[in-house]
Amino acid sequence: MDMPTVLIIDDERRIVDGVRKFYEQAGFTVLAAYDGTEGFNTALREQPDLIILDLMLPGMDGLDVCRKIRQRHDIPIIMLTARVEETDKLIGLELGADDYVTKPFSPRELVARSRAVLRRLQKTELSLDGSFPAEVVKIGDIEFDIGAHQCLIRGETILLTPIEYDLLTYMVRHKKQVCTRMQLLQAAHLGSFEGVERTIDVHMYNLRKKLEIDPTNPKYLLTVFGVGYRLTDGI
Repeated sequence: MDMPTVLIIDDERRIVDGVRKFYEQAGFTVLAAYDGTEGFNTALREQPDLIILDLMLPGMDGLDVCRKIRQRHDIPIIMLTARVEETDKLIGLELGADDYVTKPFSPRELVARSRAVLRRLQKTELSLDGSFPAEVVKIGDIEFDIGAHQCLIRGETILLTPIEYDLLTYMVRHKKQVCTRMQLLQAAHLGSFEGVERTIDVHMYNLRKKLEIDPTNPKYLLTVFGVGYRLTDGI
């Protein structure tokens, strides 16, 4: 991906100015917005490759911005949060954020995490143009075409985020085996940081909402308590 565009939505101009130079040195084009409404409108108008979204914003807060963007686009979103409560981070992930970074943070780490998110997206785009061989797997009512990055349930297309695609691909290729959280972390290229294992749980929860008739009583994506998850045929 040449010269990706990142939109930073944060009301603290000091933070925007501080990370801008790191992104520009890394080859990004940088856009900025300083409140939620401006950020949402800029995202719709410019459709950047990546959004860095602060949770605490004047006007429309970060969670509302994330929710509204996800209703229209699958642009990758990394949340910034100064809140220490894990619940706030998990709500953001449930709304469709791809990753989160807690303030204060290292600008270099933020750029590195941004690159990781875009690598996942680039891999998805490669699969969509046919560069990857076809590999279609049927599991109960689910038909998952790994090469085409397409998931159907009873003929209806289900939109997956890049992280969800990576997780489901790994579990399909290890069907009926127990997949540990660490294995799933590596499959999704999420790296290692505080709370990241809980992040896997949230992404799996989102997958269940898309794949299961009753996400609270799953028949495909089963929890192996204390270890991870297992994908079954639903029988």
